[in-house]
Amino acid sequence: MDETRLDKWLWCVRVFKTRPEATAACRAGKVLIGELEAKPGRDAHMGETISVKVGIVIRILKVIGVPRSRVSAKQLPEFVADLTPAAEYEKAKQAQLEHLLARERGQGRPTKKDRREMGQLFDFE
Repeated sequence: MDETRLDKWLWCVRVFKTRPEATAACRAGKVLIGELEAKPGRDAHMGETISVKVGIVIRILKVIGVPRSRVSAKQLPEFVADLTPAAEYEKAKQAQLEHLLARERGQGRPTKKDRREMGQLFDFE
């Protein structure tokens, strides 16, 4: 078995939680093979490089193998090589931190509980 549908492969290697999510991402143009947008029914071939936009992170994956069904996290290196630069993951961490610190306009000063949580987050207690 050298090839399978792209949406199924993305689901099998745990890029998306469900297969419909993978299909929707392909249809929305968030999955590229080379420079071209890929349809969900296109076959994923061994050796191809796939770019997938998940949230704000653009993951670059290389197809090493094609699993029969969804694989465990321990088995992932047998089927996919993650070529994503570390800067992409840092971008996601930064966005998560900004989301935690963001306060809506007019919400006022942080409460005592909020200050404690920020102190634990930044280790300044």
